[in-house]
Order: sequence, then C-alpha cells, then structure tokens
Amino acid sequence: MHHSARTAHRSTARAAARLAVVVPLVCALGSLVSCTKQEEALTTPCGVVVDGSGSAAAVKQGFDSEAKLKDSLIEFLTDQKCGTVDFAPITRSSRSSSCRQGQVDLDPPHDANTDQKVQRAGAQRDAAVAALAELKCARAQNGSDVWGALARIGETVPDNGKAPKVLVVSDFAQADPEFSLYRHDLSTKARRAKVIDSLVEQRGLPGIEGMDVFPVGLGMQYSAKPSEADDFESFWVEALEGRAKAHVDTQYKR
Repeated sequence: MHHSARTAHRSTARAAARLAVVVPLVCALGSLVSCTKQEEALTTPCGVVVDGSGSAAAVKQGFDSEAKLKDSLIEFLTDQKCGTVDFAPITRSSRSSSCRQGQVDLDPPHDANTDQKVQRAGAQRDAAVAALAELKCARAQNGSDVWGALARIGETVPDNGKAPKVLVVSDFAQADPEFSLYRHDLSTKARRAKVIDSLVEQRGLPGIEGMDVFPVGLGMQYSAKPSEADDFESFWVEALEGRAKAHVDTQYKR
C-alpha cells in the first residue's frame, strides 16, 4: 500500500508536469490560429484634394504638389485614423473633371486570422497610387478651380456621423475661367469679405460644413512677399471657416 501510494503520487506529479507544458503550447497555437488581436476599427471618412495646375509643378516658381502629396498623405491617413478616402482633383473645372479616382477602403473586411497592420498598409499604398494617378490626370487638364474641388469633395465624402477630414494639396491659387483671385484686392478684411461675397454669389458654398480641412502648400506662391501671403491665407481661412463653416488646421502645412 505504501509503495502504491508513492507510485500514484509520482504518476500524478508527472501528469501535472506534462499538462503544465502542453496547456501553454495549445494556447499559444490557438492564439496563432484563431485569436489574432484585432485592431481598433477605422471609421473616419477622409478626402484628398490634389492640385494639378501649372503652379503645382516641380519648377522654381511652383510648389511641387507631387512632393508634398508624397510627404503628407500617409501621415495624414494614419494620424486621422481614416477608414475610407475619397478624391477630388483641382483642374480648370474641378466638379466636372474626369480625373477623380474611386474610394479606397482603408480598413477592409477581415477575419480573425488577418494581419490587419499589413492589410491596412497595403490599403494606404493603394490610396497613394490613386492620389498620384489623379494628379497625373489633373495635370493634363490644368487650371485651378479650388472652390469647385472643395464642392466636389463635399459631395463625395460619406456622412457617417463623424466629422470628415480633408487633405488639400494646393497653393489655393483660385483661377478658373469664371473666378480668379488674382483680379481682386485682399489687403483688408473688408475687401476680402467683398471678394468672398462675390465668389459665393457666383459659385455657391461648397458642402464642407463641419469638416476639418488640412491645407498643404497654402500661399506658397507668395513666399517672397510675406504681407501678401498673410492676406491670401486670411482670405481662405475667412472663406472656409467664416462662410463654409469648416475648420482649417495647418498641421500638415509644408
């Protein structure tokens, strides 16, 4: 009886030891197969507006929209936790331009085994490819209908209850066949208000109320004229915030 008790005790101890090794192994394998940690859902609707005008070229007087797009796009999509991204080109007639690319889903459907970080990185690369394709097309159409592009992105970005975020890669040199800022005096707030009145009367308001607008390149054509740059930037802040009821954020200004 005494010998049997010792044998039983040793058998139980060995079984427990084996179980202590096997259980963590099973759990580890199980986590690889079906327990992959899921990332927080990306739900912010985002938009990207890209300038294809002559002033956006990579020349001495240009602001090089391609370089600024490459420098800011992925950072913007990541920072703002964009779940989708829509596009609008700046051309001579932005609302009717054929250059707009289709929406990219930045948080694609997945299952428990999906490596979401890899999947999302691939989706962001797709967004970058689409943005560059839009820019290439916009350059062929030329022109600088910034107001029309803002209206188009306002019509395109979905409303899911969250404030959309819009990256605008442009010097904002509004100059389409119907309305050119170069013809107007922006030197005082009162004069800028009259110009905004005229623009809104002719073209209406872009549907971007409540959106966060992130300009990249705003006013760069005035780099040698600081006072004019200040007036130009003030015009756009007053137009976008005061009239269109959007919010201007210079976080990505380059």
